[in-house]
Amino acid sequence: MKTIDWTTTTKVLVVKLRSIGDTVLATPSLIALRKFLPDAQIDILLEDWVAPVLDGFDIVDNVLSVGAGTRERLLMMRRLRNERYDVAFNLHGGTTSTFFTAASRARHRVGWAEYQYSRLYNHLYSSAADFWNKPKTHSAEQQLALLGFAGVPVSDRPKSRLVVTDEAAAKVEHLLHVRGIDREKIALIHPAAAFATKQWQPQNFARVIEFLERAGFYSVLVAAPNERNVIEQVRSSTGAMFHGFCDLSLPEITALAARSDLFVGNDSGIAHIAAAVHTPSVVIFGSSNRDHWRPWDPNDEVPNEIVFEPFPCQPCPGYECKVFGRPKCILSIPAESVFSAIDRILV
Repeated sequence: MKTIDWTTTTKVLVVKLRSIGDTVLATPSLIALRKFLPDAQIDILLEDWVAPVLDGFDIVDNVLSVGAGTRERLLMMRRLRNERYDVAFNLHGGTTSTFFTAASRARHRVGWAEYQYSRLYNHLYSSAADFWNKPKTHSAEQQLALLGFAGVPVSDRPKSRLVVTDEAAAKVEHLLHVRGIDREKIALIHPAAAFATKQWQPQNFARVIEFLERAGFYSVLVAAPNERNVIEQVRSSTGAMFHGFCDLSLPEITALAARSDLFVGNDSGIAHIAAAVHTPSVVIFGSSNRDHWRPWDPNDEVPNEIVFEPFPCQPCPGYECKVFGRPKCILSIPAESVFSAIDRILV
């Protein structure tokens, strides 16, 4: 395996084809790269639907985005090859990510030894656990470790970071003003989740909204357009005042999170957005690996709490509950546990 000569490295590609949370948790690696290579061109390749989460992110030179179409992906592969990158990091070992990394023909293609089609890399490393010398690692640490093995200094473990664009901030302030809540203390609530095993019950979120109302907060709920029914279920369970948005862009959600005084929600990409803009957070966990996916705050700069009920089957893949038939891990969490976590955050 060839050693990377960082003194002659001028162009670096980072491939990260995953979800919102994965993208947010790649930002510490991008920050470490920029600190190490202040004059290099650093590009990141993302899926097109998630790329806007890095709008305004000045740490990288180019945010490249690609859709699911075959022709679009082939054109992107050609573009990557023409860029002539010196180094390409694949921060996620999916097959498509590997093919993009290989298509770049970067002189140094870096990945984990466990990746499929590992022969397409010429720098393979063992595991984040080996790098950090501990059995449990966070997603951000896992990505940083790949850089660290390749020679990039990462011991300071940067915090995740997002940029609030002027356009998104102005849009959010306008929306809050129109609804007469621009002068309120705002709690951002995300009551939806990708899987039932990560979905706390809507009626429990209704109780949280009532609790926050008594504490002087106005709750603003966010969800994707196809998750509107979750907000409606919350609405039918409470008489407390709140507003729900199902049509905000990712930059607008980032701006709203930064504008908020508190975040409460399920383990999700929105929770990682809130952490990246330094919003105090309470995150509710069901099936997920808490060590790997909790809010990333290595230096405890911003108050955050995770709430969960321990079960021996945790963590699990989360697509369905194969032990109880229904996800007892998330359904067993009482609203009072979240109330207590909020109280600790607000002290």
